[in-house]
Amino acid sequence: MKYTRTNLKKLEDLCQQIGYKVRYEQGHFQSGYCRVEARKILIINKFFDVEGRMNCLFELIPILPIDSSVIDEDALKNYQKIIDLRPQEEKLTVS
Repeated sequence: MKYTRTNLKKLEDLCQQIGYKVRYEQGHFQSGYCRVEARKILIINKFFDVEGRMNCLFELIPILPIDSSVIDEDALKNYQKIIDLRPQEEKLTVS
């Protein structure tokens, strides 16, 4: 997946469909992002460029609970692409 604003928007839409809101704010996050589980909000450092924002979402999306019945087909394809991008060792430990 290329680092473009269009693909970033697709990732944001995927998060929205699974119930999470993506916000870009200033913060002192060790990893560049913060996940507020109780409110289903993903906060990403607003100073990141498109590549940094997408990389944060690539890390976050696989660990979010997902119900495939509530997302559309295109979003499900994007989710599968993200899962396929993860290193093999992570797939074994998370799955």
